[in-house]
Amino acid sequence: MRRIQLGSTDQTITDYCLGTMTWGNQTPEDDAHRQMDMALEAGIDIVDTAEMYPVNPVTAETVGLTETILGNWNAANPGRRDDYVLATKITGKNKAFVRPEQDITAETFAEALDASLTRLRTDHIDIYQLHWPNRGSYHFRQSWTYDPSQQDKAATLANMLEVLEAAKAAQKAGKIGHFALSNESAWGTAQWLRLSEQHDLPRVQTIQNEYSLLCRLYDTDLAELAVNEQVTLLAYSPLAAGLLTGKYQNGAVPTGSRMEGNGDLGGRATGRAFEAVAAYMAVAEKHGLDVVHMALAFTVQRPFPVSTIFGATTSDQLQRILDGLDVHLSDEVLEELAAVHKAHPMPY
Repeated sequence: MRRIQLGSTDQTITDYCLGTMTWGNQTPEDDAHRQMDMALEAGIDIVDTAEMYPVNPVTAETVGLTETILGNWNAANPGRRDDYVLATKITGKNKAFVRPEQDITAETFAEALDASLTRLRTDHIDIYQLHWPNRGSYHFRQSWTYDPSQQDKAATLANMLEVLEAAKAAQKAGKIGHFALSNESAWGTAQWLRLSEQHDLPRVQTIQNEYSLLCRLYDTDLAELAVNEQVTLLAYSPLAAGLLTGKYQNGAVPTGSRMEGNGDLGGRATGRAFEAVAAYMAVAEKHGLDVVHMALAFTVQRPFPVSTIFGATTSDQLQRILDGLDVHLSDEVLEELAAVHKAHPMPY
């Protein structure tokens, strides 16, 4: 692992981050706590969660359970809260599970933050993220039909300013360290940055978007913005919801797997995706690499600042990941991965 700069700050984080979205659903609390111990022992010092977790599926009944489980670990390990950077998220506008049909506003920002602090059993959150923007997002396989033509620019900018002012109040109160985004676009991120500079408000330090060998929307405009504006990517789904482990190849659906629970892996399980996975697996086999280690190493070797979020349903799966965190891909492997990407672009 390497240490990388956190946004434009003088703080550093590890280039891998522990994800928690299955805790409380597929992952029971005792195993979740074991994963925290394992990750910190391995040197990981950033952990990501969200108020809406666990997922697969997201339900109103389980919202907040993952934060509660992490909070129980914090309470059981006094003095260790400062051993890691804690990132969580306020849920974006949705129809069913958290504050249905409500935008992220100054009021909901403060309300959600206080609830997360209570569940997490801590007095501060290091990175507080907006899970997705009020105006909608092209993420979650929505890029195929994305239509921004009905957006109201003036209303969007006014809301951004309101939320940034709420973030400043939260910083002043010591409740959050850094303001951050998730599932955002280049235009949106640029506006948040511009407004923060104009009004002396908290700047965006990280953006949590999907990124993997199979999902590379970040590679162009957002990558350029990230480099020039010092915004660190927290890359989620680097194994494409398990596709890049190879465990779903040839029609396999392992018992207890994510695919068994939701079928098409949130729209990722397409015929072209399986073809792409086979090609990537062939590269790993040719070079004697574990395909999981190869897929993760690819993400942290990108030419923009990135810390990659990995999650594991079980501690055994986590151990496999931890065993490969020092893998570094050669130029030859990277060239072959680029060739596969050109042959199998955007498979979902």
